[in-house]
Amino acid sequence: MRFPAARFLAVPGLLLGFAASAQVAPTLDKVKADGVINVAHRESSIPFSYLGAEGKPVGFGWEICGRIVDQVKKATGRADLKVNTMPVTSANRIPLVQNGTVDIECGSTTNNSDRAKQVAFSVNYFYTGTRFLVKSESGIKSLADLKGKQVVTTAGTTNFQVLRAANQRQNIGFELNTAKDHSESALLVEAGRADAFGMDDILLYGLRAAAANPASLAVVGEPLQVEPYAIMLRKDDPAFKKLVDDTVAGLMKSGEFEALYRKWFMSPIPPRNINLNAPMSKELQDNLKALSDKPAL
Repeated sequence: MRFPAARFLAVPGLLLGFAASAQVAPTLDKVKADGVINVAHRESSIPFSYLGAEGKPVGFGWEICGRIVDQVKKATGRADLKVNTMPVTSANRIPLVQNGTVDIECGSTTNNSDRAKQVAFSVNYFYTGTRFLVKSESGIKSLADLKGKQVVTTAGTTNFQVLRAANQRQNIGFELNTAKDHSESALLVEAGRADAFGMDDILLYGLRAAAANPASLAVVGEPLQVEPYAIMLRKDDPAFKKLVDDTVAGLMKSGEFEALYRKWFMSPIPPRNINLNAPMSKELQDNLKALSDKPAL
């Protein structure tokens, strides 16, 4: 499915001022009445949700959300449903789902127990672990090599807590800083202003593939923690969660999910037609049968 080019514009800071606990009508009722669904995407979460060559969102998660929107049209009887697209960041994605600005978020969001107190998640559709993007010539191969180094991660991500805990637990002694998004974090490493970017390994592979000189960068280290990704939606909306879960589960049962996986992880992808060559993990293979929405701890 190709989403229309219409975009949902928000005044920065204004919507975040709304109470996150404000009452929002059940999503399917709201969408049916308004004739609009607000779909959030990321701008640099390759290959899940990012801007393609035409400046429009593309990606694995984005296509899955497209299938969800198709089912919303059927469930609401709104074949004319308008799709407003809205870019979100790691910092604002949860509040915008909570306050009703966004109906569904299609990105690279970790499903964990803390976030599950604030929002709901679909069946898990990816599993990843925190590793490091470094310059190939840096000599950094593992967590221990980061002693005395400058490490950056993206603000508002679970990776910050994972990295801080590992630093304290193993007494590594690196300095941990944050950047506003994944692209900025990667650029700090490329520019030599940070020694390593700690993030979900699959996102690091995507950023490396999109870099001007991919060979100058390397993804290193053993995963610090394995976590699931899932589609994010509002809490306490069982009818919409069922539709979302049924859609994701249907893709997994039919084999279409695996076809989408091959398209985005095992084949050349835009914008530079580079193949990530990232085989499906055992955890994800297992979840094609388990269909679990279990969060990380």
